[in-house]
Amino acid sequence: MRKQLLITIALFTTAATSLAESPVDGQWDFHMSSQMGTVDAVVTMLTQDGTLTGEFDLGNGRKWAIEEGTIEGNQIKFNINRDGAAMTYVMAATVEGNQVSGTALAWGSTVPWSMSR
Repeated sequence: MRKQLLITIALFTTAATSLAESPVDGQWDFHMSSQMGTVDAVVTMLTQDGTLTGEFDLGNGRKWAIEEGTIEGNQIKFNINRDGAAMTYVMAATVEGNQVSGTALAWGSTVPWSMSR
């Protein structure tokens, strides 16, 4: 009986751990300033098995999907296509608690960006 109880507890713990959210999951407040202007958005992210998905909500019905997103440790990478235009932001960042800081590469320029909760 005791052996069965220990096995049940071990299985439950393993299942609970695999269902735990990543520290990246959830909503973030995004900010970036560049020569193209300022971008502020509410970003929703979800991670699963090394893949990062989500979207940027810029308000007024404007949304940009996170594409080709990955997460490895506290490093995230993804692409954003700006309003369906030929402009693609290549984004990379480090997540530290409730802060994210990174760079965006587009059209040969690199600019810093950040997110917080």
